[in-house]
Amino acid sequence: MKPYKLWSLFLSACLGICALQTYAQEVLTLEAAVEIALENNYEIRLAENDLKVDSLGVSPGFAGMLPRVFADASGNNSTQNISQTRSDGSVVELDNAKNNNLNYGVGLDWTIFDGLSMFARYDRLKELQKLGKAELQSTVLGRASDVMITYYDLVQQQQQLTALDSTLVISQQRVDLADNRFSIGKASKLEVLNAQVDLNTDRTLQIRQIEMYANTKIRLNEIMARDTQIDFKVNDEVLIANNLKLDELERLASTQNPELQAQLIAKRISELELKQIKRNRYPVITANTGYNFSDSEFSLGFATENRAQGWNYGFTASIDIFNGSNQNRNEKIAKLQIETTTIAIEQQTQTINSQLQTAFQTYITNLSLIELETKNEEIAKENLDITLAKYKIGTIPTIEFRTAQLNYINATLRLSNAIYLAKLSEITLKQLSGNLSLQ
Repeated sequence: MKPYKLWSLFLSACLGICALQTYAQEVLTLEAAVEIALENNYEIRLAENDLKVDSLGVSPGFAGMLPRVFADASGNNSTQNISQTRSDGSVVELDNAKNNNLNYGVGLDWTIFDGLSMFARYDRLKELQKLGKAELQSTVLGRASDVMITYYDLVQQQQQLTALDSTLVISQQRVDLADNRFSIGKASKLEVLNAQVDLNTDRTLQIRQIEMYANTKIRLNEIMARDTQIDFKVNDEVLIANNLKLDELERLASTQNPELQAQLIAKRISELELKQIKRNRYPVITANTGYNFSDSEFSLGFATENRAQGWNYGFTASIDIFNGSNQNRNEKIAKLQIETTTIAIEQQTQTINSQLQTAFQTYITNLSLIELETKNEEIAKENLDITLAKYKIGTIPTIEFRTAQLNYINATLRLSNAIYLAKLSEITLKQLSGNLSLQ
């Protein structure tokens, strides 16, 4: 048996084994892939924890609106050698005289007025929580987009592998025909060798495509944060939404794009910071009260023991008269920060609109290419069928048959790529508008 015959049998066996493995593989749907990523992806989990931290911070106590209740205790003991000269001239001396003091009680401090700065702090904490939600949404959209893009890349590669498999079958038929014709003296050895070279070229393309397909699977498993060695296949069906409108996408982006929403929230936070800084011009009034116990013992003196218990209460009020002009500087800095966030909003809006317009133009172009490449594939397939029939009866040369075969391969790959690029631009448009869905 000739070497290329052995290689053909080996390849057929490998393809058979691959077919059995494919049959046993998990069929991973897009919905399942996105669900796994949303549950496992590390960046999403980190963003969720950040949001939990922001949510825990939204409380009146964290904003300084509630009183502070505390308990304290202190004890002081001393042993001293004392010499006292009294007013009558007598001298009293005592070695190792002990003095013991014990104080304990509970107290309350409450800032009852700080220029209403505490309310500005509370509003700022709520805005920080909203910012955390916007950042989480941005992370979720980003990772969901990554999953979808990688998934449809796998669909494209899987379709290309199917096309290459069909090509290998045709190339193998060509080798068999050339070999048979050479056996009966109707073809030269050169025709057999050319057919074998073309078959090996197609095998090389298939091997490279299999490598790319396997690496993309690893990448998708990585995005889903699961074992990268898990094998699976994807559904070949790709549905393209062909009814997207640019003005509608721009309208949705102005209210739903998470990056833009984050900039709007950042401006609101800056405004609240200015509000809080301005209220430092007002006095701060703090009330305090408590119930205390004290017990003192003295080895020497007119009183040897003193005990007391009872309430104490009062208030303090303070206001900065001059603090190095820091108040004015802080207000100017806060106003500049508001101006900065306003500029950032304008920049982000322009960037999003530019990205939408560019992606939409690509989307329209790819829809047109799908229609064109679909027709090209049909024509190339018909041309290949006719050419193959003529080649079998020996009415056309080998080079003409190979040209028809390559035209069909390229038409199939271009169609697959056009569908993938159209889906990619659709995903990009929906992500930018904050309206990404699985449909």
